[in-house]
Amino acid sequence: MALSSPGIGSNLDVNSIVSQLMALERRPLTALDTKEARFQARLSAYGSLKGALSAFQSAAASLASPARFSAAKASIADASVLTASAVSTAVAGSHSIEVTALAQAHKLTSTPFTNTTSTVGSGTLTIQFGSYSGETFTANGDSPAATITINSSDNSLAAIRDAINQAKAGVTASLVNDGSGYRLVMASDKTGLSNALRISITDDDGNHTNTEGLSQLVHIGTTSGTKNMTQTVAAQNAALTVDGIAVSKASNTVTDVIQGVTLTILKTNAGSATTLSVAKDTAGIKSAVDGFAKAYNDLNKLLVDVSKYDPANKQASILTGDATVRSVQSRLRNLLNTSLTTAGGGLATLSDAGIGFQADGTLKVDATKLNAVLADPTKDLATLFAAVGKPSDSLVSFAGSTADTKNGSYAVSISQLAARGSAVGGVPAGLTIVSGSNDTLNLTVDGVAASIALSAGTYTAATLAAELQSKINGATGYASAGIAVTVSQSGGVLTVASNRYGSASTVSLTGGNSLADMFGTPVVTAGLDVAGSIGGSTAAGSGQKLTAASGDANGLALNVIGGNTGDRGSVQYARGFAYELDKLVGAMLENDGLVDSRMDGINASIKGISSRREALELRMVTIERRFRAQFTALDTLIASMTTTSNFLQQQLANLPKSGGSQ
Repeated sequence: MALSSPGIGSNLDVNSIVSQLMALERRPLTALDTKEARFQARLSAYGSLKGALSAFQSAAASLASPARFSAAKASIADASVLTASAVSTAVAGSHSIEVTALAQAHKLTSTPFTNTTSTVGSGTLTIQFGSYSGETFTANGDSPAATITINSSDNSLAAIRDAINQAKAGVTASLVNDGSGYRLVMASDKTGLSNALRISITDDDGNHTNTEGLSQLVHIGTTSGTKNMTQTVAAQNAALTVDGIAVSKASNTVTDVIQGVTLTILKTNAGSATTLSVAKDTAGIKSAVDGFAKAYNDLNKLLVDVSKYDPANKQASILTGDATVRSVQSRLRNLLNTSLTTAGGGLATLSDAGIGFQADGTLKVDATKLNAVLADPTKDLATLFAAVGKPSDSLVSFAGSTADTKNGSYAVSISQLAARGSAVGGVPAGLTIVSGSNDTLNLTVDGVAASIALSAGTYTAATLAAELQSKINGATGYASAGIAVTVSQSGGVLTVASNRYGSASTVSLTGGNSLADMFGTPVVTAGLDVAGSIGGSTAAGSGQKLTAASGDANGLALNVIGGNTGDRGSVQYARGFAYELDKLVGAMLENDGLVDSRMDGINASIKGISSRREALELRMVTIERRFRAQFTALDTLIASMTTTSNFLQQQLANLPKSGGSQ
């Protein structure tokens, strides 16, 4: 008969005995838990290390760009008159500025219409920008013209406003109700005398200048009766005096008066000049250097904390003796203790700039020494931190490098300067353009074809060049492709040149009824890429950029913007500390880098422990089942023996006693 409860047949506490036996059997599981906890602690420590390395890399990257060290700042004594900002090319100094006029955008308004849905007319509306001298208009060659089609099915006042705005032609259209009706207002998006509006109309009713149909919006300003829109705000240049020199500019944002300084004019201050001060932005540099030192010290503290050993308490840290931690420490310290030999900036070590190691392994910035370096024109801090090339030729500039570029001094030789593709007229251009007779030109610039229509009129060679440049640059598809041209004239002969340098730069005049009259048989010249060598090895040219393709200079890129062919001096190149640290730490943090590889190994060990634990848990179930089966068998045996014992006792008790009566 089976027993329903362990121990009932033997009076043994079977559950307690089995529990104690299983506790002994589970000791390997406890050991695995302890081992996994250690692995998890190490994984957490590596996670903290990874975060500290990432923060240090960011601090190093902020010093790895040459632009960080050439930044300048500008301030205005009276910021209500104008504001100022500066870039690296700005020269320190002070300037007196007086503003007598603000630039204005040209605005035109139509005659009033009954309501916004009033029908105006259909046809095409061509917008050009330029300047007026009396009734003569000269196109602004730098502002592309735009032609907008107004369909007969959508030619209301509001629809024309929307069509103009959707064309993004450099004009903003709006409707204003002045009490007598709704007027269409057209305003140039750019200020200045050279951005006045010329609105020419091709009216579907056949009359392009009368006061009916779409012609109600004409404003060509060449003869009387062609100004159906009224000027409400005249185009005007900003007028200012800088250090006693009169300056006139088309915009209230002035970028080319003081090199490297942008002025934003807010109001006039006639008779009360204010002062502009320009200085090197040393505060930003010092802040970045301090941030670099702090990030390193934070990283160093973490490395020490996770790997130190406490001899007094004989207590090791979680990563004491860890090879990866030692590798990180040694690589960083070795790099920071090296000396640059080809930087060319008068600085070779961090200590030269007041950045030195302390006895405890931390970095400290000597502010006095750093300030002295920043104030010394013979010292270039950029060469100490960033990857910098310093050409000896002023018409050669550093354009970049790669991880393959090695520190060194490299000779530069130019065998061919970059050139733009162009087409030069074979005859002086005819200066009278007649609609339908000699007003179209077909051309291909940088591989993209276009067809343009010139405005009828009598021009000078200069104004015709401006008209042609405006229309070409406004051609469909050119602006979106980054294609533009410059049209110039010499002795009445026109030249159309692509604004792009290099072998991809081409200009081809392919047809149109004005081709023969304006250009005769043009002479076409293809663009050229710069060619030459860097460090004695042939370099690859693309436009004005020359890039070393082999040797120690491999990847070193230079912009050659002019000068002569032949020997062009040398370029000193060095990868500074911040650049090298950015690359070094970046490699450590890559997916298969030093830190992640170690973390992957720890995760693999944790996964292995998990698998072993699962196997042991299954074994524990089997062992406990065996223990319980054994004790059940023992319990049954003891219960059987007890039953037999009780039976024998009963039988013995019933036997006759010896010596009793018969």
